[in-house]
Amino acid sequence: MSSGALHFHFPNKDALAAAVEAAAEFALAPAEQSARGAEGGGLQGLVAAVGRLMDAVSDDPVVRAGFRLGGDPSRKSGARLREWWYEWVRNALVRARADGELAEDVSAEAAAVVIVAATLGLETLGAADRYWRSAERLVQLWSFALPRLSPVR
Repeated sequence: MSSGALHFHFPNKDALAAAVEAAAEFALAPAEQSARGAEGGGLQGLVAAVGRLMDAVSDDPVVRAGFRLGGDPSRKSGARLREWWYEWVRNALVRARADGELAEDVSAEAAAVVIVAATLGLETLGAADRYWRSAERLVQLWSFALPRLSPVR
């Protein structure tokens, strides 16, 4: 695609970046829907969603670009995809709380901050070394986090 064609469709770089983020969010929608319907409850759905997100970031250049653009501090109106991910995780934890799957002393808000920070950290580190996005790293994350989140200790 020529730069002229890009300028025809997008008035500036921020508009192009917003379109990439929107396309990444659209690409993640099927993973989001399947995670909502995961067997085993809300926390299991959250674990599945994080796994699917890491797969998508590894395999889909649009998703990968969407998250990277969302982390670009030079953008005037960035981070839409990251905000979407935070809201999704927080809502999953609120549902887990309603279903009795979240420990009473765990704030859904605080847990969402930790999980989003961890997953975006793995995504960022994975840009240089794919091992950070591996199943082994996700097992480490959940081995640490799930015992704290779960009401059964």
